[in-house]
Amino acid sequence: MRAVSASGCDAPSFNEMWRQLLPIGRSSVSGGYRRFAWGGADADCRGWFEEQARGRGLTYEVDRNGNQWAWLGDPADGDAVVTGSHLDSVPDGGAFDGPLGVVSAFAALDELRQRGVRFGKPLGIVNFGDEEGARFGLACVGSRLTAGVLTVEQAHRLTDGDGITLPQAMEAAGYDPDAIGPDPERLDRIGAFVELHVEQGRALDLSGDRVGIASAIWPHGRWRFDFRGEANHAGTTRLADRRDPMLSYAGTVIAARREAELAGAVATFGKIAVEPNGVNAIPSLVRGWLDSRAADQKSLDTVVDGVREAARAHAREHGVTLDVERESFTPVVEFDHALRDELARILGTGTGTGIEVPVLGTGAGHDAGILSGRVPTAMLFVRNPTGVSHSPAESATEDDCVAGVLALADVLEGLART
Repeated sequence: MRAVSASGCDAPSFNEMWRQLLPIGRSSVSGGYRRFAWGGADADCRGWFEEQARGRGLTYEVDRNGNQWAWLGDPADGDAVVTGSHLDSVPDGGAFDGPLGVVSAFAALDELRQRGVRFGKPLGIVNFGDEEGARFGLACVGSRLTAGVLTVEQAHRLTDGDGITLPQAMEAAGYDPDAIGPDPERLDRIGAFVELHVEQGRALDLSGDRVGIASAIWPHGRWRFDFRGEANHAGTTRLADRRDPMLSYAGTVIAARREAELAGAVATFGKIAVEPNGVNAIPSLVRGWLDSRAADQKSLDTVVDGVREAARAHAREHGVTLDVERESFTPVVEFDHALRDELARILGTGTGTGIEVPVLGTGAGHDAGILSGRVPTAMLFVRNPTGVSHSPAESATEDDCVAGVLALADVLEGLART
């Protein structure tokens, strides 16, 4: 799949773009990716995005929050159709989560130029910064700032594991942290945002479909559990004399699994910090982060309340104190029904795919979900045969990726053509 840009230069094919991105930030040990916001690998990915934009003769810009944009047409004309995703990763994440949506966006534009489509609306491609939250602990920072759901004060308080604040990291990367904040004028110019993403589950694999349409994002959040006990010698302290927060934490992890099973939801303690973190020392502090998601708010509340009560009981049993703080929360996101139905109509009669596509929900958060309160948004999913995500085992076949590109191209043509 190759196209000629407006500047007359050959645009790289999907496979060529994919090969260019594959080595960036990849760990030789795990095979996963470590593309963290405002770091070296992130800078290389951002350089790649700029190169793709300029090579196609698109107008390139970086907004006040560090999000990258590539424009065909003038966004000031309004009612723009935008697609894209993100290029950063979770620790040792997979190759597809985020980058598939960005690469597919450029490839879809190439496809539409090959078709000779004339656009009646501005067309934009975006790379949202710090979507995964791997460095500062909060997901979708770039889109949250843009949509005004993360305040400047809150953003300035974000700190990574080395004590570096978000403003310090942005400044070191060459961006102005004093400029960040809501960008309503930019969002007012967007008539529709469509994000393509690899499916983070096996629904499409089980149904045999290559591409799906998102119906909604489950409500989800992150809670920090701080169990505080008493540090002591592991070899000389009697079991009866210990105030060991690790025992309370361990019981809470098991309780989270039980509560999630009962509610038909998911709950995960995937991150832990221990002090003093010595092999021969009883911990004084065990801090664990709970990620929980459910199909509806009532189920999510049931899970989190159940985990919190279990944690309190375990803390009392082992003589430790407990603090629980909600660090982030996103309510259920129903994607714009009219836009979702339009995607289904386009793909049912599309020029390139002509496929009936299933509509499915997802437990994963996305920039499209953050923007949905301000802009009509929709999502396309590409089949993931393993169902694995946030892991090097995340995958999608070349044929399915091409099907995703063609589906996205059909959607963009249907939404933005003259």
